[in-house]
Amino acid sequence: MFTGIVEEIGKVEALGQGGGGYQLRVRARKITEDVKLGDSIAVNGVCLTVTAFDVNGFAVGLSPETLRRTNLEGMKPGDRVNLERALRPSDRLGGHFVQGHVDGVGTIAERRREGDSILMRFRVPEEISQFIVEKGFIAVDGVSLTVTGCGADWFSVALIAFTQGVVALAEKGAGDAVNLEVDIVGKYVQSFLARQGVQRGITAEFLAEEGFL
Repeated sequence: MFTGIVEEIGKVEALGQGGGGYQLRVRARKITEDVKLGDSIAVNGVCLTVTAFDVNGFAVGLSPETLRRTNLEGMKPGDRVNLERALRPSDRLGGHFVQGHVDGVGTIAERRREGDSILMRFRVPEEISQFIVEKGFIAVDGVSLTVTGCGADWFSVALIAFTQGVVALAEKGAGDAVNLEVDIVGKYVQSFLARQGVQRGITAEFLAEEGFL
């Protein structure tokens, strides 16, 4: 479990076959201070398991499912990535509950200045947009952000001046791919309604009875 509060910006050293599978090597310093083999680290919002490390960085293995679901396969040496260690029970929850299980990939449609903030608008598949609500949470490349607006195939967020200086997302522009994880609460609600709907039919009366209206 993570919070979406980036601890460090790392740099991709290598990505490719190695050690019997697909591996990603990231250069970092702060993240490796107390790391152990088997620890979870979110890399651009993707929960990955540490398979090797030293004082200069760490390596993780990438499954075919991870490569299909995320933008990591397109990474190249020198690319900067957002890093966060797993949440400890004693930590403050500064963002929101982020699992590190990416729901899909979106694309930056627009980036523009708005005062000292950067407004970003993203295009997303319908299967993801249905879970996005204005003023709700979303993790974009592992960064916990508040949705400022949304539609059938898009949503927008604002990066304040402080955030711009501590996340790699601020360096991306139109056309770049981003990892997206929606708030898990919405997925649980949809699953509940779908199961109940199969049994009883989703009607206005049903929704009112269950307290959704």
